[in-house]
Amino acid sequence: MNFPWQTLQPSFQKAGSSKRLRWVAIALICFVIALGAGYAFVAPPADTPSAKIVTISRGMSARDVANELADERIIAHPELLYLLLRISGEGGNISAGSYRFTDPENLLTVFHRITTAAYGLPPVRLTFIEGATVRDIGARVAAALPGVSEADFVREGEPYEGYLFPDTYFFSSSSDATTIIATMRANFYAKMQPLLPDIAASGHSLSAIVTMASLLEKEARTDTDKRIVAGILWNRIARGMPLQVDAVFGYIRGRDTYAPSLADLTVDSPYNTYMHKGLPPGPIDNPGLASLLAALHPIKTDYLYYLTGKDGLMHYATTYAGHQANLRKYL
Repeated sequence: MNFPWQTLQPSFQKAGSSKRLRWVAIALICFVIALGAGYAFVAPPADTPSAKIVTISRGMSARDVANELADERIIAHPELLYLLLRISGEGGNISAGSYRFTDPENLLTVFHRITTAAYGLPPVRLTFIEGATVRDIGARVAAALPGVSEADFVREGEPYEGYLFPDTYFFSSSSDATTIIATMRANFYAKMQPLLPDIAASGHSLSAIVTMASLLEKEARTDTDKRIVAGILWNRIARGMPLQVDAVFGYIRGRDTYAPSLADLTVDSPYNTYMHKGLPPGPIDNPGLASLLAALHPIKTDYLYYLTGKDGLMHYATTYAGHQANLRKYL
């Protein structure tokens, strides 16, 4: 009778033997190098720069990596590194990312580092503020991690606008857009978990709370004002009034801050809260916890209008006439 592990044993032994043979071949190459030309072949170039950071991009072939390291004067013989990668079977296991070379290193050390993700760099600390958009976050990430392009981050992150929690993060230099977005989304849902019962009791969906919070992030400064404005906006929705939130035009135009013109008020966009009633189709930024709590726990008032005056304070009104008076007085 044959047991499962008996049928698996030959293939296991074959795989293990193949791996051992590759490393025996590497050891043999190193031995030949030592007997033949000594240290010369594996020694770093004489003009190796100090404190050099080299980025290996995803998708680079073993030959491309070897040539890149030679071009940056990290190794002297790219063909030897390529040979080691091919014989060892590690050519497809090169770890993409940015590597820091502070001192000259021999070719065997470089080989070990690029196949074990020994980057020599501390984690990258990135802080994203409340109200940052995916475009804002993408620009910060691209500036800090050369291996991530802003365009790639924005393309992958835009579907999750509102759900990338603003916080301080520590990312490996090898992190890609997918990893960063997944980490920020996981943080968002961890922060939301204790609030889920209150959200269910509020009568609003999670997406509605997040979208409202994204408006509050741009429309009010203090926690109290955010709760008052939340009460006003929910009240306007309940009455079938357009929200008429100016902050959406910055999102529509792709700018951080934006004062809408009269022409903007008629722009054809589903985010135009002057033309379309109710909440916009999605968040306009990534709100922080205070704004999310304000959207969830608004202060109920009779106010229907608000503005931020030149004095930096919020001014409220229950009627349009009162709002017009505030406009004349504070703007």
